[in-house]
Amino acid sequence: MTEVVQPEVFRQRDLLFRVRRTVMELLKDRGYVVPDSEIEMTKEQFIEKYGKIFKREDLDFSRSKHNDPSDKICVFFVDDKDGKKIGKKRVEEYKDRMKQAGASRSIMILSRAPSPMAKKEMELHKPAIHVEVFLDQELMFNITKHFLVPKHQVLSADEVKILVCRYHLKLLQLPRIQVNDPVARYFGLVPGQVLRISRSSETAGKYVSYRVAV
Repeated sequence: MTEVVQPEVFRQRDLLFRVRRTVMELLKDRGYVVPDSEIEMTKEQFIEKYGKIFKREDLDFSRSKHNDPSDKICVFFVDDKDGKKIGKKRVEEYKDRMKQAGASRSIMILSRAPSPMAKKEMELHKPAIHVEVFLDQELMFNITKHFLVPKHQVLSADEVKILVCRYHLKLLQLPRIQVNDPVARYFGLVPGQVLRISRSSETAGKYVSYRVAV
């Protein structure tokens, strides 16, 4: 008997395929261990791995940092297909899963915005437990690959020290970028982190600037 797959299932599958790929790119740019094969996975390979029909939770995974295996992040594809916004209780459940995985940070991917109580719960216990939220639509494309977005690089703590010493300035004297800026969210910036921004210049060839997250 031939399995019939509804058009909406096709749309959701294609959407999640694209979202997952962007998340893998995002994590690699943040320094987590992500094999190229995960980013280069074709739609056919994706279907072979997860099936033609699957649950969002089937895509959940965790990763560790290259330079610190104990630094883990969990990625949760939250199922909110019941039409209700995710609430405080669900966030608490995901925080418990983070603890079980030994992760201090997580990304929750939703199809709709969380409830006010859920948002409040996500802010609790920061920075010990850091929960980020992205909607499906925000991860359909990798914004850092847009031709209008210059190259961004997050400086390490040592690089920030060298920067402020070299130019004899205080950190907050740098131009600022809000932590809720799309690029800042892509890199998961927290206040105090610094971005190096490289732009092409017709006169200088390359123009470098810095912005501190606030």
